[in-house]
Amino acid sequence: MIKKLHDMGIKSGHMYTAGLCSIGLAFGSWLLSTKAEAAGLDRADRWGIFIGEWAPTFFAVGVALRMEETHRDLDESSVGMFEQESTRSRSHAGV
Repeated sequence: MIKKLHDMGIKSGHMYTAGLCSIGLAFGSWLLSTKAEAAGLDRADRWGIFIGEWAPTFFAVGVALRMEETHRDLDESSVGMFEQESTRSRSHAGV
């Protein structure tokens, strides 16, 4: 799933931003629910908690995407180093 998200162009920074936004949205929904609904504080708390539970998920996916990005960067740099090493070996073979 993480590889598929990475291939779709979603970066870890997007998930970190979504996590921070969900924290703000949780507070906003709680505040709006206390003011706009007559259901009371219990219902507002439920809204805030429900939306607030999204943040850890977004942050966890962000960490997994960061690991995927780092893993791909290491793979690409090691391939480049290997190609440079094999080129050097061939250039010195005739010496």
